[in-house]
Amino acid sequence: MTDMVPDDEVRFIEAGSNPTRFARGWHCVGLADDFRDGEPHEVKIFGQTAVVFADAEGKLAMIDAFCRHMGGNLAQGSIKDGQVACPFHDWRWNGQGRCTNVPYARRTPLRARTTAWLTMERNGLLFVWNDPEGNPPPDEVTIPEIEGYGTERWSAWSWKSYLVEGAHCREIVDNVVDMAHFFYVHFQIPRFFKNVFEGHTVTQLMHSTGREDIKTGVQMDLPEAVTRSEATYFGPSFMLDTIWTDAEGRTIEAKLVNCHYPISPNSFLLQYGIVVERQEGATPEQSQQLADTFIDGLEIQFLQDVEVWKHKSRIENPLLTEEDGPVYQLRRWYQQFYVDVADVTPDMVQRFEFEVDCDAAVEKWVAESNENAARMNSTEA
Repeated sequence: MTDMVPDDEVRFIEAGSNPTRFARGWHCVGLADDFRDGEPHEVKIFGQTAVVFADAEGKLAMIDAFCRHMGGNLAQGSIKDGQVACPFHDWRWNGQGRCTNVPYARRTPLRARTTAWLTMERNGLLFVWNDPEGNPPPDEVTIPEIEGYGTERWSAWSWKSYLVEGAHCREIVDNVVDMAHFFYVHFQIPRFFKNVFEGHTVTQLMHSTGREDIKTGVQMDLPEAVTRSEATYFGPSFMLDTIWTDAEGRTIEAKLVNCHYPISPNSFLLQYGIVVERQEGATPEQSQQLADTFIDGLEIQFLQDVEVWKHKSRIENPLLTEEDGPVYQLRRWYQQFYVDVADVTPDMVQRFEFEVDCDAAVEKWVAESNENAARMNSTEA
């Protein structure tokens, strides 16, 4: 009979509960041009159902999807004169959330207003601002522009999305400080790993190499390739990652977006995309092929993450080693987006740096990877 461990020696999980509030900040809804096709698009976001459409000037808007007249779903309607027309009684709603015309009525009700979100386009992406307090975004809280985006310098976006159910979006943000999961989930070997927190941003600096036993395309599968990554969350849900892959005497630069928006307290839409800098002498088609190869490798990695999230427990008191990074500091930083602005404390936004000592882990991971590769090669021989 196995001896029972006394309760006072057992580490119990404090699971807590998902917040019902949705984070304050800019959230990426997707590729802007996907919404600029002359049709209304339904988007479930922030616990609500919205409709996204382009007005007569091509400006994208997002308003509540349900008509304030009799509850018709505007996303099932059509666009008429740059306004979304309800399929039920043809009430017309503009991008500011105002009903401007009831075709069969003598006059439009003065109180015919609905919820409208502030939108912004940047780098070919559509963003919406969410704030439970109803405040506009501060000037310093924005999304940076990708220098040269929209020119021949970059490929077009390779873009994918995936619905994640049964998990809060904090799960994906936790990854920004999680050095070790890059080996086990993303099949990379981190050689350098550092986090910098400041204000509404947190940055992950990483140098990594690929594994000998698993090839994904993310390291471009080039011999002895070294990837340098500078990934920054600008607010609670949008990460922009500049990636440089050094191999064969050249450097390939890419911009990776890793973003999400909440649907409910326990579901979110995960999105990720990449543009690749065009190399000298390369055709646009070759650059696009490289971006598509990269995104296919990322899809494998992200879906591995999703599989973990679907089966794990929420945990408020993770048991950590020194190689696990500043998880608790990340949680404090993340909390700023879930409280009123007046309740943001200095420890949520102050500058904080933490570098993980990767040496011991790298030694073990390289040995494991090489042993696996040797075993695979001997089996194939």
